[in-house]
Amino acid sequence: MPSGPLSVLIESFIQCLSVEKGYSEHTCRAYHHDLKEFIDYLVMPGSGETALKALTPKAIRGYLGMLHGKNRKKTIARKLSAVRSFFDFLIDRDMADVNPAERVQTPKLEKTIPGCLSVDDAFRLLDAIQTDDLPGKRDRAIFETLYSAGVRVSELVGMNWFDVDADQKLVRVSGKGGKERLVPVGRKSLAAVAAYREALWMEKRVPLDRDGPLFLNRFGGRLTARSVGRILERRSRECGLAAPVSPHGLRHSYASHLLDAGVDLRALQEMLGHRNLSTTQRYTHVSVDALMAAYDKAHPRK
Repeated sequence: MPSGPLSVLIESFIQCLSVEKGYSEHTCRAYHHDLKEFIDYLVMPGSGETALKALTPKAIRGYLGMLHGKNRKKTIARKLSAVRSFFDFLIDRDMADVNPAERVQTPKLEKTIPGCLSVDDAFRLLDAIQTDDLPGKRDRAIFETLYSAGVRVSELVGMNWFDVDADQKLVRVSGKGGKERLVPVGRKSLAAVAAYREALWMEKRVPLDRDGPLFLNRFGGRLTARSVGRILERRSRECGLAAPVSPHGLRHSYASHLLDAGVDLRALQEMLGHRNLSTTQRYTHVSVDALMAAYDKAHPRK
């Protein structure tokens, strides 16, 4: 990071995101990296620092042009968003008058339909996980919960034992920005979690009345999102799925299957923890595609 006042302002901005806005460590780290990359691009040879007045719409467009071809449009849009947010921060604190990034057009993003499993494949994956040992019980509980509650994998691995309310059939989830929500969870998921917890007591003497990470690795620590992804990839191969599914793919499956069954879009928004309804509306594409496929297959005069 170049030395000088601009680097100090960026550090203040990142601190604001963390302390005042409640952004996650991952998001703050991504914003910090994007702004560092932008400033490094603008550094004047031999000067070692960039003046605030050098951050013009033309300079920003040059930066985006440099990124083109090496980054996906979605990534470029995120980096532009970081620059915009930084200038909004400066304007709020009377350190800048205008936001030059507002005059730069966001790259048009490709419309993508979330990949997901069919209902039959989801059941096939879950039913194929044998539960005759502790790893099997844990993995069945993990993926039953992912599919039953539709949580993000980061939310899943952050859950503790006492976040599961079996009586109310709810799980407490800490989502993006530290916002908590209660999500319904099914009986099969609750039964799988209970069987896993009982096995932990029997084999590892993990107390049933003590709070702690819900899903443990083989060393007794909290399982990571990356580990869940690797486990799911292996389990999907073992059951013979045509292509491996990601943890986020199970979340997509949850959302599209509920929509196909007639769940209200706003109710689904609450369950998924989406801030904006437009984010939830992406999943309607999956349902519409399924509807069109059924129409094309069944209608005698298509």
